Amino acid sequence: MLLNVTKLQLLYYFTAEIMGALLGSIFVMLIIGSEANLGANSPNYVFPLPIIFGVEILGSALLMAVIMTVVYTKGLRGYGGLVIGGIVGLDIFFLAFISGASMNPARSFAPAIVSGVLTNLWLYWTATFVGTSIVAILVRKKFTFNKDKIDLSQ
Repeated sequence: MLLNVTKLQLLYYFTAEIMGALLGSIFVMLIIGSEANLGANSPNYVFPLPIIFGVEILGSALLMAVIMTVVYTKGLRGYGGLVIGGIVGLDIFFLAFISGASMNPARSFAPAIVSGVLTNLWLYWTATFVGTSIVAILVRKKFTFNKDKIDLSQ
């Protein structure tokens, strides 16, 4: 089975994700108020910056690994949402007190933009990119790729 990944689909995905995150942040602001900067991520600077950065990389990598496992294996039939939601919950429970546990640049971007608190945005854009890229490289070695087509028959 082949999956075509086009640049236009990628643009649609990023647009939808950012729009959803912005609408969610605006909803929170209108319903709950602007307390806690609308849920904008904030690292705990009691820990050194390399630890914070590493924890955010770890959280993003774990989430991406679980998503890739759900997408590329047939062993989790029907439980993908539960497993992905579970790793998000575990990442937040165990890692949020250190890094804020963003795991997603759009999830960090929207509350930061709506609340005007942009100070730590660089951390959540770079660390999440590094963590997910590490997993993508590992998955690329496991599965056969042909240009912009992914062979899912393995």
